[in-house]
Amino acid sequence: MDKTKTLSALAALGQETRLDVFRLLVRAGADGMAAGDLSTALGVRQNTMSANLSVLLNAGLVTNRRQGRSIRYFADMDRMKGLLAFLLEDCCGGRPELCQPVLDELACAC
Repeated sequence: MDKTKTLSALAALGQETRLDVFRLLVRAGADGMAAGDLSTALGVRQNTMSANLSVLLNAGLVTNRRQGRSIRYFADMDRMKGLLAFLLEDCCGGRPELCQPVLDELACAC
């Protein structure tokens, strides 16, 4: 991940509702959640949720898939792992291999 994509991802997560959405999608795992279910779970109006999901999509933090008349959203764990790797790239005195166990621990295999 490069600096521009990192800044976009961090900016997207820097808003309370979007952070809550991302964390909820992480909990949902491979099943993801429909946009309407996200709105209901977080008590957010559907048009507001749509705008927040658009920001997360543009930042590459979530993906979506149409299922009939609804759209299901999923946390992009590969992108999150890339973000964490970028942030930890220079850890341990510039020896990123020492941080790999931390990244492996943070990245779920779900």
